[in-house]
Parts: sequence; C-alpha cells; structure tokens
Amino acid sequence: MANMETRRLLSQARSLTEGREENLRDRIVTALYARAEGIAARVVKKNPSPRRDWDRRLDTVLTSRLWGYPLMLILLAAVFWLTVSGANYPSALLGRLLFGFQDILSGLFGQLGAPDWLHGILVLGMYRTLAWVVSVMLPPMAIFFPLFTLLEDLGYLPRVAFNLDHLFHRAGAHGKQALTMCMGFGCNAAGVVGCRIIESPRERLIAILTNNFAPCNGRFPTLIALATIFLGGLVAPSGRVAVAALSVAGIVLLGILLMFLTSWLLSRTILKGVPSAFTLELPPYRPPQVLRVIVRSVFDRTLFVLARAVVVAAPAGALTWALANIHVGGVSIIAHLAGLLQPLGRAVGLDGYILLAFILGLPANEIVIPILLMGYLATGMLTELDSLAALGNVLTSHGWTPVTALNMMLFSLLHWPCTTTLLTIYKETKGLKWPLLAALIPTAMGLLACFLVKTLANLAGLF
Repeated sequence: MANMETRRLLSQARSLTEGREENLRDRIVTALYARAEGIAARVVKKNPSPRRDWDRRLDTVLTSRLWGYPLMLILLAAVFWLTVSGANYPSALLGRLLFGFQDILSGLFGQLGAPDWLHGILVLGMYRTLAWVVSVMLPPMAIFFPLFTLLEDLGYLPRVAFNLDHLFHRAGAHGKQALTMCMGFGCNAAGVVGCRIIESPRERLIAILTNNFAPCNGRFPTLIALATIFLGGLVAPSGRVAVAALSVAGIVLLGILLMFLTSWLLSRTILKGVPSAFTLELPPYRPPQVLRVIVRSVFDRTLFVLARAVVVAAPAGALTWALANIHVGGVSIIAHLAGLLQPLGRAVGLDGYILLAFILGLPANEIVIPILLMGYLATGMLTELDSLAALGNVLTSHGWTPVTALNMMLFSLLHWPCTTTLLTIYKETKGLKWPLLAALIPTAMGLLACFLVKTLANLAGLF
C-alpha cells in the first residue's frame, strides 16, 4: 500500500510540474535564497554598503534585456579590435627578428658545408614554420588573454554568462559555455581547456565539440585580408573598410548561430539529456589585480597554448618542405596532391591548392595562406607577400573571384580544428572519439556551406 501511495504521489507531482521544469527550478532556487536571506537578516547586523548599491546599479544596466546585449557586444568587439590592431606591430617586429635569425642559421649551415636537403628540412622547413607560428600567434594571445582575464577578475564575465544563459539553455547547452566561447575567440585550445568550468559531463562535451565555431585569432588575418581584397573591392573605395568589417562580423555571427544549432542537435542526438540547472551568483565588482592577472594569463594560457602549437608545428614544417621540394615526374608532390584534390575543390567552389593548404595548415591556421602562396608560386617554402594588393593579384591570377573568397572565408570558419586544439580535446576527453567528431562535424558543415554558395552562384551566373 505504501508503495502504491508513493507512486500515486510521484505521478501527481510529475503531472503538476510537466512542462514547467525551468520555472520549478527557479522557484526552488528563489525560495532557498529567500530563506537564507531571512536567516542572515535575523542574525547579522551591518551598515549599508554604498559599494553594493553601485554593484546593483551597474547590474541593472549590464544585465538588462535592453542594454545588456549591446554593451556586451561593444565590449567584446573592443577586445577583439585591440587584439587584432595591437598585435600588428609586435608581430611584424617579432617576425623580422626570428626570420633574421633564419638568415644567420642559413649562413652557418653554408659554412659547415651541410647538404641542401638538411638545410631545407631543418631551417626552411622546421625553423621557418616555427618562426611563422610564434610571430603570428604569440602577440595576439599575449594581448587577448590578459584582457580576457582582466574582465574575469573585474567580475564582468559572469555577467556575460548570465546574459547568454537563456540562449544556451534553449540550445540544450550550459550557460557557462558563453565564457568558453569567448575564450575560443582567442584560441580554441584555451576554450576547450576552459570547458572544465562546466560541471555536467554531457554539457562539457557539447561545449568542447562546438568551440571550434568561434573563430580563433589565427583565422582572423585570413578573414580580414580576403574580405578587404575581394568583398570590399565590390564597392567604392570609401565604403571598402565598412563592407570588409561587416563581412567579418557576419562570418563571426554565423559561427555563433551554428554553435547554437549544433549544440541543439547534439543535445537531442548523441548527447541527449536534460539541461542541468545553472544558478549563478554574480560576484561583486572589484578592481583587477593587474600584475597577477598578466602573470597568470601569460603562463597559464599563452605559453601553455604556444608550447603545444610549437610541438606540432616543427614536424609539420619539415613535412611541408619535403612535399614542396621532392619531385616526381618533374612535378612536386604538393602539385600532385593538389591535383588529386582538384575535383573536390572545384565541386565546392574552391580548388585543390586551397584544400591542401588547409590540410597542411593543420598545425596552425596562421600558416594556411603562406602554404597556399607556396603552392601557387612554387617557391618551395612558406611565402609571404608585401601587401594586400600583391596578394590579391596572385589570387586573381589563379582564378579567384569574390565567390571563391567567400567560400574560403566560410571554410576557414567551418573546418577541422588545428592540431593543438585536437590534441587538447584528446587530453580532456581521454579518447579518440570526441576529437574525431570535433573534426568531422564542422568540416562536413563547411563543405556543405561552400557547395550551396557555389550552386547558388552558378544559378545566378556569378561563378
């Protein structure tokens, strides 16, 4: 009898709460906090805190439905702008320093009488690739991560999670994924590590698998360059900067939308489950400890990610040089591989050299364009041009159109994560299944998106 009565009561409770689980969680949490505040009010006496009043005034603006999202977008856009624009000069300076040392190494190898193949593999392959990765990756990360950590120390990032919690919850994900998404804009490997803050294993996996949809700083130079050369070139000179900026912003927003869509699909298929309750107690605002923040972000994030990138970039550089300089039948192996990929590349509005550049650029997104130029110009080593105009001339001479550039931007957004990120996913998930899915899901979406754009362009007579 007791069991029957228990089952009856459970059935009655289930019928009363069905479809209202979220409201029920909110009511339970509200009741718990109200009870705790009531107990504290009876036993604790304190003077009114003007600081707490300022906290509440700021939160009425920063977490409001009207101003919360615009202010969040403006602040994050400012961080990205400071990262991209602020990294230009130190990247150029570091590049000159490292590539200058390459000349010294080449002279040393010549004095020692080393064979050309050894000089090519060690200096033009391994060292040149390392120099490229370090000079392009280090300055943006050294700017982005301290800025991001300052916002975290200030107490603003929990407000970002609060603002986006509803959207992620609707997608079957966790509100804290908003923070890991923001970290992914700096580096997807760091974003994957940041997923540790999500308590639910299921929702942590969703965040890990979809973090690649946030374009990292290694992809922004490619997006900006192609948007400026091709999409900005479609309008008058006075409007080129605006069109290029809107194009890049559109690509970023598309990545965020696809992150929500993929999270929703995963939460209803292979990672099916009930979203966990997310109760966030907003911490007080406080002045950030600047020195501690800089040291922590540099050692815990910047150097951690850079070290993993260096480990995979060195052997990849040697392999790339070998493929570009070993000839079969009078043609380099790179040219043979590009020819094999040409039918697939043409089918999705790209070409074989573009797909091969992404494959060989697996260690770091920063070297995709240099590898592409190496293939087009047959230079035998990673190549950089002096200006965007020169880059545009080379690409146009190889059949590029604005549609090709748009597809290149889409595939840059939607393709497999870099080796550093895949290695990080493997270490975080302790298996090969999830890194493979993290690579297959965006790549399939990228090929499909490029195919659709190419098909529509053909129908409109633009390709």
